[in-house]
Amino acid sequence: MSELSHIVIDGLNCASMNRDQMVRTHAGGITALNYTCLPVLGDLVASLTRLQAVRDTIEAMPDIALIVSSTGDIRAAHESGRVGVILGTQNSTMVEADVALLGVFRTLGIRILQPTYNEQNAFGYGASFDASTDRGITEAGRAWLAEMHKQRLIVDLSHCGPTTTDDYLAAARAPVVISHANAYALCPNPRNKSDAQARAVAETGGLIGAVMWSPLVKIERRPVLDDYIDHVAHWVNVAGVDHVSFATDLVEPHPDPVKWDKAVGPNGEYPNITGILGDWYRYETRLNTGFQSMKDTPGIWEGMRRRGFGASDIEKIASGNWLRVMHDIWGA
Repeated sequence: MSELSHIVIDGLNCASMNRDQMVRTHAGGITALNYTCLPVLGDLVASLTRLQAVRDTIEAMPDIALIVSSTGDIRAAHESGRVGVILGTQNSTMVEADVALLGVFRTLGIRILQPTYNEQNAFGYGASFDASTDRGITEAGRAWLAEMHKQRLIVDLSHCGPTTTDDYLAAARAPVVISHANAYALCPNPRNKSDAQARAVAETGGLIGAVMWSPLVKIERRPVLDDYIDHVAHWVNVAGVDHVSFATDLVEPHPDPVKWDKAVGPNGEYPNITGILGDWYRYETRLNTGFQSMKDTPGIWEGMRRRGFGASDIEKIASGNWLRVMHDIWGA
């Protein structure tokens, strides 16, 4: 059987929020997902407007999805056969004016935040910067981190640049996560992370999530499922199986090839991330050959079984490690 009967948590999901997508997600056996519910470069007004729209959409389909903000909620979603949506964001531009606003967003349901996306903001530098241009965490970033710990929100360093990632890891006083990044040692894309960073995440008690997004799996050719499993196995060897998870980072379906190319295609906004890929990276062949839809998620567990992963280790990667980190930070 390729299906899992236990809880499955997708560490990062940014697909459209609608009934069809939730049906596909449920068909893939996903219990809960860290959903990017705010615009990655949004200000306060745009972020609040988008947050309300996402909340309204989820609340309009209570038979298939619900907003979750605790491990108890996630278990309840599993028991009721629905998809639990953890409200998250991949940037913090909306709180640049005052990090105390993090408490407001917590009250509104947000539970996971990144300090910055690929760009520079008040809190640090993103993945489009390299070690020579990433100047690291700022004083505002230290205030952001302290407030995140105070509010018991999950710190996600996935899109931080190399020095900014290191600085946040050194300053952290609670578990932090890298929800969706692969091993730079296997795929030297600047969005991926070093072995030292994966070990540092583990030392905080956090986790690192191997991600299905093709540019982070393979550069020279279109990736297959076994290439993704290579990253899972690498992180297990480097950080330990208690600190590894998975993420899809799937946009399904992408409505516009032209917009895709301008955003994350070979001619996209981040040439050092998506412009370095081989000729295989086109709209029609952008996805892993073994993962075209959330419905294909069970194939990941089957691939891990073929590699020799035991049931206990698969359960940790599928959800157990996330549930531990969530409980440690959220307290429930």
